[in-house]
Amino acid sequence: MTTLTLTADREGERADALLSRLVPNLTRSSAQKLLEQGLVTLEGTPARKNARPTPGQTLTVSLPDPEPIDILPQNIPLDVIYEDGDLIVVNKPVGLVVHPAPGHPDGTLVNALLYHCKNSLSGINGALRPGIVHRIDRDTSGLIIAAKNDSSHLSLAAQLQDHSLSRTYEAVAVGGLKEDSGTIDAPIGRHPADRKRMAVDRKNGRPAVTHWSVLARYPGYTHVECRLETGRTHQIRVHMSSIGHPLLGDTVYGAKKPVPGLAGQCLHARRLRFVHPSTGETMELECPLPPWFRTILDRLNAARPGRPL
Repeated sequence: MTTLTLTADREGERADALLSRLVPNLTRSSAQKLLEQGLVTLEGTPARKNARPTPGQTLTVSLPDPEPIDILPQNIPLDVIYEDGDLIVVNKPVGLVVHPAPGHPDGTLVNALLYHCKNSLSGINGALRPGIVHRIDRDTSGLIIAAKNDSSHLSLAAQLQDHSLSRTYEAVAVGGLKEDSGTIDAPIGRHPADRKRMAVDRKNGRPAVTHWSVLARYPGYTHVECRLETGRTHQIRVHMSSIGHPLLGDTVYGAKKPVPGLAGQCLHARRLRFVHPSTGETMELECPLPPWFRTILDRLNAARPGRPL
């Protein structure tokens, strides 16, 4: 059992919302279960499910230890871009889930890394996410880093925190952006009606900043580069949708109809820049656009105005 002490900092916020905002990886429904089980106290007294602590009041939450889960190494081919004794950088294909989760107990990047690295992965993120420093969506392709030891993981996580670990993506957005570049500075939080989705939430969201620039323009679409300053869940997808230019193929934040020949959103993690945890060397790694992305660009280039893909 892990015990955390939190201080309320917003007037009128429900306890379950406060817990899901301040406790990493805790959903609002999970927070409600903790309240129902009497595992949350407010100023030393069991907190009611609909409690609204006032700023300055203290909540203590007891988090049950996760049930042990055996994750088996699996011989899944990996496109390794870089590897040494401290870390590994992989070009993840579309469709590969990063870590085990309900509905995806195996066949994940973690299973593949455990096989490839012979169990030599950082344990900081727990049994379910060994070595995983950051994530990309199942239907997003491109570069992802895993740490092989705890010191490397801590170094890379600190670089993520202070924004010195740079991640650059390429995407195809629907519509023509008026400017050639811009910055979207809009907090992101859970969607109020659909907890599986994210949304711009200027009241309760966490800070999120995306810098974008135009690479090419096509009839009805724009090829863009996006650089993350922060790393919120679905950040690029949510931000681009919030300015009226959702990503091509994104049926969650854009048009519901899938695009033929495209599995999910047209988004690829193209480049990484970070300081090597041991050598202090600045590492700049890049992977090419996958064939499916290049095919989309070829189709856009050949399309006439008003003609669907």
